This record gives sequence, structure tokens and C-alpha cells, in this order.
Amino acid sequence: MTDTILPGIKQFDMTGKTAMITGGSKGLGYAMAAGLASAGANVTLVNRNLKDGQAAAEKLEADFGVKAKAYAADVINLSQVEAVVEAIVDEFGGVDILINSAGINIRGAIDELTSDEFSQVMKVNVDGTWNTSKAVTPHMKKKGSGRIINMASTLGLVGLANRTPYATSKGAVVQMTRALGLELAPFNINVNAICPGPFLTEMNIPIAGTEEAKKFIVGATALARWGELREIQGAAIFLASDAASYMVGSMLTVDGGWTAK
Repeated sequence: MTDTILPGIKQFDMTGKTAMITGGSKGLGYAMAAGLASAGANVTLVNRNLKDGQAAAEKLEADFGVKAKAYAADVINLSQVEAVVEAIVDEFGGVDILINSAGINIRGAIDELTSDEFSQVMKVNVDGTWNTSKAVTPHMKKKGSGRIINMASTLGLVGLANRTPYATSKGAVVQMTRALGLELAPFNINVNAICPGPFLTEMNIPIAGTEEAKKFIVGATALARWGELREIQGAAIFLASDAASYMVGSMLTVDGGWTAK
């Protein structure tokens, strides 16, 4: 073989690269931003609330010594997202890594939910992912490389009662990842997804102590517990790095063994 075998640590070095993380001011988004920053990447956080993003960016700079900046945009508004991407390109020189982490969940039985609630989840989780991917694609094509990491879910792979909006949206993200991965692979842009299981994020705190959570969520994992935020970082670093250069349209499951049972 003529390929150079890189030392393992070299493949995860992201010094000089710029990552854009939507929903990056808290929860899994912030955990992944911190993970990429620990690997040397500059990070840009895109949230609707600029104040929250700025506080998170300041912490990332202080903790990891990288450049971090927050931008305000609603991912369901394509023009806002495109304006933010242009601003990041102007200031940082490009977007090497996109993590689509912005998302919402509205739970309930189908006969209790409204069509507006269903549409709201679809707009943020599906349209938002498509909008940000669309906005960065021309810049990644021009550069000849890139990484797009979508946040799908184990509920994009398996079902759970009273989750039709969320499960439907994440199933769509799974298929979007596969289709976009095939579309962009010829341009050296790798598109993959992470499928988290039950992590104790702000989104899940309201149900953490319920009998349903104990039985059908935490009780269904092989590890019998919620995931800790830091446990998503390895997957994000891996997919954003050169170590994942041969992965296209893959779903990386981080669920404590939930889908293995």
C-alpha cells in the first residue's frame, strides 16, 4: 500500500478549521462545540438567542483558546441562515464543518396534538437542517472539502409512542443525510449523522422522572441510564475529522445500547 498511515492523534487535529454549530449554545450542541474546540477548531454558534450564544462563545474561548463567535439566526429562515454563513466565511475564511444541532420536540398522542405543533417540529428539525446544509454547500464545493453532521436520533431508526412529530422529523433527517451524502460525495464533502439515544438535555428534563422514561427510555438501554453530554463529543470529533474520510451517509448511533436490545 502507498497510503501514508497517519498517527491516530493526527487524524483528529482540527487546528485552523472552522465549525458552524446550530443550536450550539446549550445541550448537545454546546457539548459538541466544546469537543471540536478541544481538537483545535474555531467554532461559530448559531442560535435564535444571541445573548446565550455569546456567553457560550466566551466560555469556549476561555476554556480552549480557540476563536469563537456567536451569530443570531432562525434556521427555518433561509435568508437569515445564508447571511450568517456569508458573515462566517468573511470573518473565518470558510465553513469546514457544519453540525446541524438545532431541534425541538413536542410530545403527545396524535389525537391531542395540533397540526401546527406537528408542522413546527418538522420546520425546525427538517427544514432547518436542509436550509443550513444548502447555505454552506456552495462554499464547501468551492473549497473542495467539507463535513456536514446532522443530528438525527434513535427515534429516526425506531419508533416510540406519542412521538409522531419528532420521530417523523428525525426519520426525514436520516433520509436527507443519505441522499445528500450521495449528492455531495463527488465534491469531497462528507455528510453523516449522529443518532443520539436518551441524553439528559434540557429537552428531556421534563420527562426524566416519569414512569415512561424509567421503563421505555432509560430502562431500555443496556447501560440503564441517561447519556451524559460529554459522551456525544467523541462521535462529533470523529465525524468532523479526517478519521471519518471514508464515511458517507452513515448513521452513528450513540444510545447506550438502546437500539441493540
